[in-house]
Amino acid sequence: MKIGIVAGETSGDLLGALLIKALKEEYPSLEFVGIAGPKMQSAGAVSWYSMEKLAVRGYIEVLKHYREILSIRNSLRDRFLKDRPAAFIGIDAPDFNLGLERALKAAGIPAIHYVSPSIWAWRGERIHKIKGAVDHMLTVFPFEPALYAKEGIPATFVGHPTADNVPQASQKNAARAQLRIKADETIVALLPGSRQTELDYHAELFIETAKELLKAFPHARFLVPLATRETREQFEAARWKLNAQDLPLQILFGHANFALAAADVALVASGTATLEAALLRCPHVVAYRMSPTTYRLMKKKAYLPYVGLPNILAGEWLVPELLQDDATPDNLARALGNWLTHKDAAQRLRDRFADIHASLAVNNMARVRDALRPFLSRIVDGNAAVSKRAA
Repeated sequence: MKIGIVAGETSGDLLGALLIKALKEEYPSLEFVGIAGPKMQSAGAVSWYSMEKLAVRGYIEVLKHYREILSIRNSLRDRFLKDRPAAFIGIDAPDFNLGLERALKAAGIPAIHYVSPSIWAWRGERIHKIKGAVDHMLTVFPFEPALYAKEGIPATFVGHPTADNVPQASQKNAARAQLRIKADETIVALLPGSRQTELDYHAELFIETAKELLKAFPHARFLVPLATRETREQFEAARWKLNAQDLPLQILFGHANFALAAADVALVASGTATLEAALLRCPHVVAYRMSPTTYRLMKKKAYLPYVGLPNILAGEWLVPELLQDDATPDNLARALGNWLTHKDAAQRLRDRFADIHASLAVNNMARVRDALRPFLSRIVDGNAAVSKRAA
């Protein structure tokens, strides 16, 4: 039995891999095909296109790749309609997946979307598009199903798998031992993003910030986890361009969890990484840049004053957010230095992060299975009935 599946970036790849493992525990014969990252492929998914093709954010950035992305989506749609999967699961990437889901749902293929678009933050009108595109929404935040209930859209809060997988106790000592870092070293994690388009704006900014922070904390060391070969090469190119080869900086091949757990403080591009930083009790600063046109358009549509997930979940400012023109090396270095200097404030922040962690750790894998069982069991039972009649 085939399941269509599409993930568009690193965070979706992790969610997809865990979903595949959860479903295969109950339905071991399932096959997953579509667009998958390395973690999903390791879990058994077959990827027909590179996930990196979809890892584009921002109006202007998407326009540059629009024809290629549209061609991929149309090709997927045609392939799924010809060789029909038992169901389709779109993981995040709403601008890509919702259009595909609408076509598949119209053809009678159950369409499930995993990770609600942030309709509570901006572009709330998308809920009408969602209603026509999905049979069921799986949400990772507890306040989201109520929004869908108002529109008659079936939705289930399944928690966040990272919250289940990260122990409630501090992992700092274990992570430092794994990375061979001494207990008394000052460690700063730099997470400039998972997309190449994000590194276009962040690679040099984060390197310049590290150079600025070293002036106040000369013994600091920097960890930079990057998930793909392309982003690693991109960051290294920026490092050479800025003549920063002597910067005490270590690039990690993935392992953002180790970097955040080991760090005293982190500089994080807005996105899922801000949540991971909170779960790992790492005080951090949120930074993000994009094209000026995209920024102006997004700002006009925003409902909330925050973009970082810890601030959104808390409903208040927990961590600093420095965006667009405010995201300068001086400003970012100063904000990072504040967490390193004010130990009591950093500890209070860790305590708030613990509360967020507890609200999201609800046994995600079991909840995902429970939410999808009605779709899969119906198909399995139907196939069994057909086989029995044939016999």
